[in-house]
Amino acid sequence: MKRVLSGLQPSGQLHVGNYAGAIQQFVQLQDSHEMYVFIASYHALTSSRDANELRQNIRQVVIDYVAFGLDPAKTNIYLQQDVPQVTELSWLLSCICPKHMMDKATSYKDKVAKGLAASIGLYTYPVLQAADILAVDADLVPVGEDQRQHIEITRDLASKFNHYYGDVFKLPDAMIREEAGVVPGVDGQKMSKSYGNTLDPFMDEKPLRKRIMKIKTDSLGVDDPKDPDTCTVYQIFRALAGPDSEQTQALASRYRNGGMGYGEAKQTLFEFILEHFRDARSKRLELTNDPGYIEQVLKDGAEAANKIIGNVTDRARKAAGL
Repeated sequence: MKRVLSGLQPSGQLHVGNYAGAIQQFVQLQDSHEMYVFIASYHALTSSRDANELRQNIRQVVIDYVAFGLDPAKTNIYLQQDVPQVTELSWLLSCICPKHMMDKATSYKDKVAKGLAASIGLYTYPVLQAADILAVDADLVPVGEDQRQHIEITRDLASKFNHYYGDVFKLPDAMIREEAGVVPGVDGQKMSKSYGNTLDPFMDEKPLRKRIMKIKTDSLGVDDPKDPDTCTVYQIFRALAGPDSEQTQALASRYRNGGMGYGEAKQTLFEFILEHFRDARSKRLELTNDPGYIEQVLKDGAEAANKIIGNVTDRARKAAGL
């Protein structure tokens, strides 16, 4: 059984884009793979300056993961700070990492362009990310195409370390996610917390419906045939329901045949989201009221991860002469 590793920064409420783009796949993978999913709390420090907010976000992400369907009996969920040896591995990798490798990292340039402070932590972010992956001897790392470079850097660092010190690190492969397309937000741009355009599937019904009704559409009338592939409402629906599902195909036909206005399409999306996330919404409320359960999930996840990370760290130390 191959081991899969993934992590997510606790930067706020998870949204439909997070679910369709990554979490839905994790839920499917946990039945056939050995899953390790961590909350990237150290990484979050490159942008977070509010300790209380970070603590709340960390807890909320864990609750949402479990509510969305990650089963702690199948998936080891843990906090990055509960496996602190990854920072030691990050230092060992930093010592063999050429500066030009970090200079070429596109994520640093993109984040600085968006206004994040150009800190050393942000600059060396890919090294810590490599340590996260290599620390658990991961075979596969699910990423979008735009994150392929991170896995290439990880493999390069592992190969360089192995060249100097012997066969220490397993080289992971990228598992390129089948993109549901870029999931758009209510304004048509990529759904992102930084754009303020997200859809929160856990919102109360009335504000959720109101937000969906604000999704931008063109000015075609009810009777006009419409191209579903250019409509934000349809793109969100397709990302959640799947491109080949009967529901998606039926909605696409209604677009092309005319006779359906955008208000009706938005109502269809609203009803689908309520039904699709019905169990998750109920589970989330239950988990919010049971903090002891979440603490145990994290304790068990960290214990499982630390067993592997301890062995990997010992290998790396001894190989390097420590």
